[in-house]
Order: sequence, then structure tokens, then C-alpha cells
Amino acid sequence: MSALGKRYPTDPQSARDDLAPPRFRHLDLYRLATQLLEAAGMQTAIATDVAEVLVEGDLLGHDTHGLQLLLPYLRELDRSTMTRSGSPTVLAERSVATTWDGHRLPGPWLVRQAIAWAAPRAREHGSATVVIRRSHHIACLAAYLEAPAREGLLVQISSSDPAVASVAPFGGTRPVMTPNPLAVGIPTSGDPIMIDISASVTTNGMSARLRDAGERGPQPWWLDAAGHATDDPAVLFADPPGTILPLGGLDAGHKGYGLGLVVEAFTGALAGHGRADPADGWGATVCIQIHDPAAFAGREAFERQTDWLAQACRTARARDPDVPVRLPGERGLARKRAQLEQGVFLHASIMPALQARAKAAGIDPVVAL
Repeated sequence: MSALGKRYPTDPQSARDDLAPPRFRHLDLYRLATQLLEAAGMQTAIATDVAEVLVEGDLLGHDTHGLQLLLPYLRELDRSTMTRSGSPTVLAERSVATTWDGHRLPGPWLVRQAIAWAAPRAREHGSATVVIRRSHHIACLAAYLEAPAREGLLVQISSSDPAVASVAPFGGTRPVMTPNPLAVGIPTSGDPIMIDISASVTTNGMSARLRDAGERGPQPWWLDAAGHATDDPAVLFADPPGTILPLGGLDAGHKGYGLGLVVEAFTGALAGHGRADPADGWGATVCIQIHDPAAFAGREAFERQTDWLAQACRTARARDPDVPVRLPGERGLARKRAQLEQGVFLHASIMPALQARAKAAGIDPVVAL
């Protein structure tokens, strides 16, 4: 047994039949998520986008940032700390750059709106950028990458939550930043390369899941409040709280620390709203950048380079012959194709809570395959 102890498998490619959680049709999951959000008062067009982004996260295997988030989102709607309808306010705009106040509207809808604003401007001018302050949480960043990348656009998304601090600067013991994810979708002539990483060793969501299950991390991913490294996620929720280590851990965490500061600059600093301001609840400050390779050396030349890199990485000699080198996003896209055909695996903790909420709202339950 690993340091994580017994784990409930969520990977459809590796789960044993006797332990595997049930599968669900992705369309049924879309329907359930949309109806639950609508029942909580969310505008239909917004609810549709949120549901699609959450299910996309699960299709790609990011099961802490898929439908795992739906119940917390519904609770935010219950408390009116997530806005149900409306539009962002444009605070500044030039031909290829704009800054929005998201008014705590759902992050998945705002990010999709930002991509829709930036993509045609990038095609005309080469690049376009949208910065959003006061968005609500934006879910799984990888869920936004495939569509624009398949259209030949290079897309980058970064996010921070100025209301939350759980990651210490390298060498410190008190939290200053969030995990600060960064995602990039890179076109090739085949499947896109889809990078979704954070500036910390792990995320808040995974820390909470491990803590709730009474499990430990495979390595010392956290510091307790006294600065001692530990594999126990419970220290993050103690009083006083511990912290998540920056990417690179105790040895090379200065790199994750630097990456986290980069994300802060492209989100809170560009938006003019971040950690220097009073916190207004769980949310996000976001930067979306889109580049059209056709405006630079040309799409064909771009893909000649990315195709070469992809092939060189895939054919690189593997350290373990049984584990070939793969590209970022490759496993997720393969998982998505399989789950679209065979049904979507959800972590065992997710569906019971959603079914209970659906029953209370008079919504038809989802039946497992």
C-alpha cells in the first residue's frame, strides 16, 4: 500500500471492476447540473456553460475540479455570494485588450465569454487579452483549452483567488498566495498539447479530499504552522493553519514561488484588484490571452515546430520502459474519448450529494449505467 493508503480509483483506465465507481452518461450529467443550477436561480444560458465546463473537467479526469464543485457552487447561490444573472462591466478597453468587473458571476461563463471576445480579435490583430476582476471560481482550467486550440489558436489562462491564501512563499511559513493555476493550449496538426499546472505542489481541492478521507500525501506536500514538512493534509485546516508548499517543494520551491508571483502579476496586478484589496469571498481574478500563429510565422510553420516537439517527446527513451513518455493533456483527451463512449466515472463522494439535492428540488435523478 502506498503512502496514500487505500485509494478509491477514479481513473477508468486503471480502476479494477470490483472497486470502480459507477459510470454516468455525460448528457445526463449535463442535464442534472444545468437543472440544479437553474433551480437555484441561475440564468439558463449561464447555467448551461457552467454545467458543460464542470462535466468537461470530469471527462478529462480532473475530478477535484469537475462536478465535485457543483454542490459548493449551489451553496454559494443559496447564500447569494455567486451572482445568478447579468453581465460583466467593461472597465477599460482597447482594440485587443479589455478589463472586466465580473460582479461575482460564475467563472466558467465569464471565461467562455472572454474567449469569445478575444478569439476574433486575435485572428484580426494577432493577440488579444481579457483580464477579469471579481469573477467567481472558474473550475478546471484545462476544460477551456481544447476548442480554441483545435481551431489553431494558442490560448493561455491564469487565475488567482485574492480572498484565499494557502501557499507560503518559498522559505516562509505563512500563506500568501493560492495555488495559482496556469493553463496553456498548444495547437498541433493532431491533438493539442494541453498543460494545466499550478504554482504549488498540490491544490486546495486535493488537500481537502485527502483530509476528508483520512489519507496522507505521497510526499511532504505541506508545512505545518511551525514550518515542519509533512505528508498530512490536515495541517492546512488546523488552527493556526499550515500551508501548501510551492511547486518544487523544499528543494526547488523557489521556482514555484516565482511562477506564483508571475500569475499574481498577470491576474490581480493587471486587473487592478487583488490581494491589496479587502476580500469579498471565494472567487477569482483571471487573465485570458489568445494568440493566432497565422499572424506570426504562420500556422503551418507553428505546427511544424509543435509537431516535431510532440513527436520528439513521445519517442524519447523512457526511464521506465513500461511507462512511455506522454504529452500534457494526452491522457486526459484519451480518457475523454473513452468516457464519452462508456460513461463518466465520478468520485464516490460526488453523486450521492447531488442526487439528494436533486430530490429536494424535484429533479429527476441520474441513473448509473
